Amino acid sequence: MSLFDLTGKVVVITGSTRGIGKASAIACAEQGAKVVISSRKQDACDEVATEINERFGAGTAVAIAANISDKAALQHLIDQSRREFGRIDCLVCNAASNPYYGPQEGIADEQFRKILDNNILSNHWLITMVAPEMKERGEGSIVIVSSIGGLRGSTVIGAYCISKAADMQLARNLAHEYGKHGIRVNCIAPGLIKTDFAKALWEDEAAVAERNKGTPLRRIGEPEEIAGAVVYLASKASGFMTGQTMVIDGGVTI
Repeated sequence: MSLFDLTGKVVVITGSTRGIGKASAIACAEQGAKVVISSRKQDACDEVATEINERFGAGTAVAIAANISDKAALQHLIDQSRREFGRIDCLVCNAASNPYYGPQEGIADEQFRKILDNNILSNHWLITMVAPEMKERGEGSIVIVSSIGGLRGSTVIGAYCISKAADMQLARNLAHEYGKHGIRVNCIAPGLIKTDFAKALWEDEAAVAERNKGTPLRRIGEPEEIAGAVVYLASKASGFMTGQTMVIDGGVTI
């Protein structure tokens, strides 16, 4: 049996109707997992779940919409996931918000609060919702999709970077708290990936070409290139890894 085999495992992934989240759901399903597709809109969730079920077999995926800013909606996501599949083995906190691009001195209070609430507090909520059953079972994996923005300064996405640095610290803190229960908590820090979420950063071809000159792999990434890390962290292949941040950025930060 492969170290990356996820047969019998249930993976809940927020923000999984496109980009890194969708690619991760497909990759986990390929390894035998049952996956819960979630984003704000039910029709988008239904579409991706149908696609996965047609590809990997009926019952592989279920669609449960939830807005990460709504604590009650997130509780429903977790409760309904358990009703559908009986358990949650891996939680992937992938959904995030970034409503502001520009110097930090210009950000409005409500924009700053939205970034912090959606990118940090919502992850805290979700983790506290899944942790009790993982503790009872004595195992589980929690994955937070952070960003290399959490390792660097920025004059354009400063508040977002602050939130992503906090996610890395959240993983370190919870790795200490939950390690004795067999629960692992890790982050993934992607570089610039060609997703709709990051479109403002890659749609300027001249700017990307200039950026790529300083990137060892000379290109930006694709969502599927992050999905493999999710499979790794969800599987027994990463059984001795916790509290860490996996940087996947084409070499930008080296």
